[in-house]
Amino acid sequence: MPPAKPSPLAAVAQNDDFVAQIEAANDAVARARAHMAELVFGQPHVVDHAIITLLAGGHALVIGLPGLAKTRLARSLGTVFGLVDKRIQFTPDLMPSDIVGSEVLEEGDGGQRAFRFIEGPVFCQLLLADEINRASPRTQSALLQAMQENEVTVAGRAHPLPSPFHVLSTQNPIEQEGTYPLPEAQLDRFLMRIDIGYPDRDSERTMLIATTGPKETEPEQIISAQELLDMQALVRSIPVGDSVVEAILTLVRRGRPDLSEIEMVREHVSWGPGPRASQALMLSARARAVLDGRLAPSVDDVVALARPVLRHRMDVTFAARADGLSVLDVIDRLTESIA
Repeated sequence: MPPAKPSPLAAVAQNDDFVAQIEAANDAVARARAHMAELVFGQPHVVDHAIITLLAGGHALVIGLPGLAKTRLARSLGTVFGLVDKRIQFTPDLMPSDIVGSEVLEEGDGGQRAFRFIEGPVFCQLLLADEINRASPRTQSALLQAMQENEVTVAGRAHPLPSPFHVLSTQNPIEQEGTYPLPEAQLDRFLMRIDIGYPDRDSERTMLIATTGPKETEPEQIISAQELLDMQALVRSIPVGDSVVEAILTLVRRGRPDLSEIEMVREHVSWGPGPRASQALMLSARARAVLDGRLAPSVDDVVALARPVLRHRMDVTFAARADGLSVLDVIDRLTESIA
């Protein structure tokens, strides 16, 4: 990990100038955003959602076909934001101890025996859980405590994780044979679901030339881990107007079939978003304001983030899917009711 450097955001914070803090954070994030665009081609919304996830202090589930830069996105984020990153390739034979670590019995020089904890790869600042749905539910659950509480418990002892701590999990939407769908409890711990599609023709042309030449652009550190922590604290201090709070509450509560007054939701949604969805929308909207250099979020931020925040937190019935109705159709109907 590169040596820590003074955080300009922290220096501004000492002056208690909120506007200057937002400007400093926006300047740093804009540089990181521009550099990420040189590394991940033709996916501006993917880069923005990934940065928003980090600013909000959350985790992301990245879903896309093979070859669409899911792994490159995660590794580039680690370097650009100065985070210690590690990668776990999830496979059916992966065990929980392969993720969190385990205790081993050691014998000292005097013949005394004692257990020593050996940290697993989860002890990092940015964990890439590659193809997480290929591991068994037992192994997947090893990340539940880490993602929610920033610590893991082994043999009755809690071990805190580094700060900041983020998980980027990838999934392939095809080749589902031999995979294990993530349970709702784990899906709910992801701040966002980021879907990666094919780039447009011009972007793919740029990528083709840039990645097959004699030298490929390498990621460089733009922001330090301490700066990211300062930005996360700033995001949580941004004021949110009553109209935005009410929009979030209305959107989430209308997505629950037993509470909604929208007929489509009552008839076609099998389960709706829980309270974590409201928290995720609030933090994401604040982070999006910082990304754009604004002093407060708006209802437009809530509408723009509804799909990535809610898509993995609700589902439609089997009959609805048979009729061609998707979760995105329901979310779009929900956002129409608050726009």
